[in-house]
Amino acid sequence: MDELIQEYNKLCDEIRHHMDLYYNQDTPEISDYEYDQLMLRLKEIEKEHPELIAKNSPTQIVGGNTKREAGVTVEHDVPMLSIQDVFSKEEVLEWVHEVRNMHPDAKFCVEQKIDGLSMSIRYENGKISLAETRGDGLIGEDVTLNALVIPDVVQNISTKYPSIEVRGEVYMTHEDFDKTNSHQEALGKKTFANPRNCAAGTLRQLDSGMVKERGLSMFIFNVQRSEPSFTSHFEAMQELKELGMKVAPCTLCTTDEEILAQIDSIGESRGSLAYDIDGAVIKIDQLAYRDDFPAGSKYSSGHIAYKYPPEEKEAVITDIELSVGMTGRINPTAVFTPIRLCGTTVSRATLHNQDFIDSLGIGIGRTVVVYKSGEIIPKIKSVVESKNPADSVVYKIPDICPVCGAKAVREADTADMVCTNDDCRAKLERRIINFVGRDAMDIKGFGEENIKTLIEHGYLNSIADIYLLKESKEKLVAEGLIGKEKGTTNVLNAIENSKSNDPSRLLTGLAIPNVGKTSAKTLMKRFSSIDELSHARVDQLTEVEDIGETIALGIHEYFHKDSNIELIKRLEEYGVNMTSEKIQSSEELSGKTFVITGKLESFANRDEFIAFVESHGGKVAGSVSKKTFALINNDSTSTSGKNKKALELGIPIMTEKQFIDSVK
Repeated sequence: MDELIQEYNKLCDEIRHHMDLYYNQDTPEISDYEYDQLMLRLKEIEKEHPELIAKNSPTQIVGGNTKREAGVTVEHDVPMLSIQDVFSKEEVLEWVHEVRNMHPDAKFCVEQKIDGLSMSIRYENGKISLAETRGDGLIGEDVTLNALVIPDVVQNISTKYPSIEVRGEVYMTHEDFDKTNSHQEALGKKTFANPRNCAAGTLRQLDSGMVKERGLSMFIFNVQRSEPSFTSHFEAMQELKELGMKVAPCTLCTTDEEILAQIDSIGESRGSLAYDIDGAVIKIDQLAYRDDFPAGSKYSSGHIAYKYPPEEKEAVITDIELSVGMTGRINPTAVFTPIRLCGTTVSRATLHNQDFIDSLGIGIGRTVVVYKSGEIIPKIKSVVESKNPADSVVYKIPDICPVCGAKAVREADTADMVCTNDDCRAKLERRIINFVGRDAMDIKGFGEENIKTLIEHGYLNSIADIYLLKESKEKLVAEGLIGKEKGTTNVLNAIENSKSNDPSRLLTGLAIPNVGKTSAKTLMKRFSSIDELSHARVDQLTEVEDIGETIALGIHEYFHKDSNIELIKRLEEYGVNMTSEKIQSSEELSGKTFVITGKLESFANRDEFIAFVESHGGKVAGSVSKKTFALINNDSTSTSGKNKKALELGIPIMTEKQFIDSVK
């Protein structure tokens, strides 16, 4: 019991610490999932030993008791299935005519398909009893507390309908999305790709206060069930309006012409709406007719969704900016008049290379058609030639580096322009950023701005200079280039500690073309040191698994270049580890691929666990497939996507302990 009390007290302290960071400082140190696991364990202990519950327990104080419990699932009274999509008006009419052939008096409702996420709300005796996400269509997640802070959600309705369940779409307006992203940027946090992603992430937040702060909206688009029941969808929507609910704009149509005209009208309104839509839904109005037109187990019957083509808009190119990567590649980016696409304002798109520019005829002052690839990345589709200014010309990437002014040349067998100056500041900047990165030397606290500042002030002229910074500590503190004394000390200590890294991290940090984290590990298993690798012949390199001739030639060329030979020599002189520690390995897991997910118990981090698997001859993949030997998850009852996939494919799910025991 003493051990349990110690665990309980430690959990309370740890959770309160993270609550303070999350609620009061907005600087969380752990993921939502990790926080959830801590809270679930605390609740588990309190359920078994209620005598331990203290007044200041995270489950009893504001910030704890306002949080819903993560992962609480509920079974839908009525399945929340998808809508079958069609992509042409011919398909719409084909379906409409099929309905009319059976029911000549059929009418149809056409409404906007809001781009958000589904949520259903149950009302019992006029009050909300439950709000739930769609989930897998049969089982969703309880989000009642969050639904209550969405302004469009009516909390009390007339008892005219003692029991009623409605379904709608939770979304975020462009204005609220922009505010949220601006807030994220101000806090130095990652911004959201689009309003739909932001709305989905927000609705599942554990803190209803954050849901309220970010701002969500909702349209109701269906009655799932009701007492008494309805016979007409259109009449049901009108009745919900009378009950105070905000319903999706809906138009009742009879003829083909009316249906198509409404689809066109909705499509034309896309650019002027305060929110995103991605289609028009066509529904049979007479509810009794719907079951006569099933669309399979995945889709609900009686309606289809017409999906509009990807949104495209015209913009005028006002400038073309050039940047330089760590290999010296010159990257052109078009800057154009701001336009709104898929819920976000965009004003930039990559132009790839000169061949791409030439093929489209892109030039400053010209009008281009912009779209979003996957609704995320802005891309230029074409040039509107009829709008080309008389004096405009196709842009040519100059043959001088935009950063250092050195000569730039077109790389052989590619369309890339490359700076020829090995000492180009832009190359150095990107190389050092890569070198200190998480997958490479993982020097924590050494950020991009620090690197730029130190290069600008002459402290860094080579990657190796990182390891000389300790000699200038007093000056760095006085000038405040990294931070105050404590911050500077922390960074310098992290740099010093990085010297003992496995050489596979060093190899990753050298930015050799096509040599990333995985291939670096593979190479350092074959070669005992960086020195041995540097002297390997091309044919020896190609004998290594997954190392082809192109990669081998790149490695061989890198280690035979004078400037790189000097860099490696300096790094070795400064004490950077060049030799692999030979781990006693076995082949017990040879030919077996594992997937790791969830919170770890026996290993400090995911990298340590992966190293253990690999030391026994096994491999670790990022996703479950038919080739997976086993999924390792300490929570075998989890409803995560990886667990579901493993169960579908009949792949074993084992805990860390079971896995470790199996290889002992």
